[in-house]
Amino acid sequence: MLRQALLHNEHEPVDNDGFRLRGLGFSRLDAFSDVVFGFALTLLVVSLEVPKNYEELHHLWSGFLPFGISFLLLMLVWYGHYTYFRRFGTHDPGTVWLNGLLLFVVLFYVYPLKFLFLSSFGQNEVVMTGTNMREVVQLFSAGLATIYFLFSALYANAYRQREKLALTPVERMLTRNFIVEEAGTGSVGIMVCVLAAIASPDKAGATCLLFLVISVWKSFMGARSGRIARRMAEQANAIGPDASAAL
Repeated sequence: MLRQALLHNEHEPVDNDGFRLRGLGFSRLDAFSDVVFGFALTLLVVSLEVPKNYEELHHLWSGFLPFGISFLLLMLVWYGHYTYFRRFGTHDPGTVWLNGLLLFVVLFYVYPLKFLFLSSFGQNEVVMTGTNMREVVQLFSAGLATIYFLFSALYANAYRQREKLALTPVERMLTRNFIVEEAGTGSVGIMVCVLAAIASPDKAGATCLLFLVISVWKSFMGARSGRIARRMAEQANAIGPDASAAL
């Protein structure tokens, strides 16, 4: 029984980290979420009009890099959302309301995201200095923190339903890891927000360098959960089919 609890049936759809994919269907909640993400991406578009001359084309091209970075960051949020619903496929009231709040924050998050990167790349129509830059950095950081704290809350809500979802010991460990990982990512956003508040106005933009810590944190948590999952699998293999049948 322990071996069966730790290892999945070979015919079950399983993610790379060993998580069973319970949400492979497409629901109205998925459709609504994708519409909101699509609208958020539309808000990032540099211009909805076709350039009529070289000056307009040059202006459009100059905004390509900040748009690309903003697009990438929003796609990372979408991928986190996509991964969660593939793993759990939950549609309980807690999930619905947490997801709605997440989508609301994403739509608001687009504006400081776009302003911050347009200003960073010296776009003429968006020039921010001093207290203006500080405010945008704080809005961006607070938005990012809220998004990842909500992801953490979604995983916590799924863990609360671990018996109903029949989560295996490995899946329970991974879910606890995701709760901590997403909360840690949100905490980095809070730290940047605080540093931007206490730093001098001309240094507020530099506090965003602290976001580089997120990649280190996620790499550490991913490696940690991978080690634990492998150890649990080794323990299950050590039991063997005969011993597991006797349990």
